[in-house]
Amino acid sequence: MRQGFPIATRGMVIGLLGGSFDPAHDGHVHITREALKRMGLDQVWWLVTPANPLKARQPAPLADRIARAKAVMRDPRVKITALEERLGTRATADTIDRLKAIYPGVTFVWLMGADNLVQFHRWGRWRDILRSVAVGVLARPGAGVQARLSVAARAFRVHQVDRGENLRGRKAPVWAFVNLPMNDASSTEIRARGGWKSGR
Repeated sequence: MRQGFPIATRGMVIGLLGGSFDPAHDGHVHITREALKRMGLDQVWWLVTPANPLKARQPAPLADRIARAKAVMRDPRVKITALEERLGTRATADTIDRLKAIYPGVTFVWLMGADNLVQFHRWGRWRDILRSVAVGVLARPGAGVQARLSVAARAFRVHQVDRGENLRGRKAPVWAFVNLPMNDASSTEIRARGGWKSGR
């Protein structure tokens, strides 16, 4: 295993939660814990991104965001990583391709909030993501209806299963919309309240 990379062994099922985490907050913690519980995941890796190509405003320094994430997410099953910086990838599809090559025999499940599914079709190679790994979409306040009617949801409707528990052991393409108790914490609102320093 490469130095500085999380340890995962053949047969494990790892959830991947990507984002700028600018800053990480209780909402991220909540959906991570729910994913671990409902999908039977062995671990979840937070992929703290160097930058977000879909956002004009760039985030706070990566080291600051990693430190904040480690402070709010205290669970030995959750690994806070800067894997995209280490791999030199920016697009999620490329990151997934590289991780699958580095970790043969490990099954990855892409995790995202329902708000991300709404604009998922704007992501590079979004269809490849859905074809390469199972995807768990976790309910977020105000995004349920839009997510279910999104371009990606309609395009892959036939591959939807009804429960997050059904993702484990299923070959992609497969995805589930997971309803769960809501936590309305928002990075945008935390920044607006002055609770986190602005990006550059």
